[in-house]
Amino acid sequence: MLSKVPEVTLYFWIIKILATTIGETAADYLNDKLGLGLSGTTYVMGAALIFVLVFQFQARRYIPPIYWLVVVFLSVVGTLVTDNLVENYGVALRTTTILFSIALAATFAIWYANERTLSIHSIYTTKREAFYWLAILFTFALGTAAGDLIAESLNVGYWKSALLFAGSIGLITFAWRYLRLNPILAFWMAYILTRPLGASIGDYLSQLKADGGLGLGTTTTSLIFLAAILAVVIYLSVTKKDQIPTGPSAAARVDLSASPSAASR
Repeated sequence: MLSKVPEVTLYFWIIKILATTIGETAADYLNDKLGLGLSGTTYVMGAALIFVLVFQFQARRYIPPIYWLVVVFLSVVGTLVTDNLVENYGVALRTTTILFSIALAATFAIWYANERTLSIHSIYTTKREAFYWLAILFTFALGTAAGDLIAESLNVGYWKSALLFAGSIGLITFAWRYLRLNPILAFWMAYILTRPLGASIGDYLSQLKADGGLGLGTTTTSLIFLAAILAVVIYLSVTKKDQIPTGPSAAARVDLSASPSAASR
């Protein structure tokens, strides 16, 4: 197979943050506005996620609409997993944050033990892709738990939380570019933080003004961000600006990223 994931460009991070915002607002919309409840919403979105994953795993290369649809559904399901534990089973946000941190660390450990790399430039086998999507699911669940813990339980507020997470991503970017932070480590750290960043933005836009938001509502916020995702995905499908190159140079690049010691040089 060719690489099953996009190149990490500015477009990648834009869609990722948009998708995480959708994960927060869409889950609230289905749960509250449509009255499905957490359990009903989880069943519906879980089935939808499985459906699109079948097409993603069957594909032999990166196809933008399918890939990003999986990311959007994973964002919603990851949010619902945390919300179910907290609201239906009474698990504290601190506990869920710790549990999903352990689950994500275990996924990375098993992935690296089997494949000797955590680089997304090496996702060209079904086994690696399975590890990749499992890790992403846990990043969404962890980001939801950590984001809610900071924004709500610690009373930081939505827009202040967004600034906090954006600043943290900025520090990671600075460390990667100027302090030689391992690029694979930097990628996954930033990936985790985009979840609470997107959720904080979504909550700030959708929640009532009395609760610290702008009062746009989950419907309007979800439609705005879905339209933005659709526009960027169509642009990338046409221009192919996020396609990972193939050929000898790409193979050498994968070999480099497969070695943590080489990647840090």
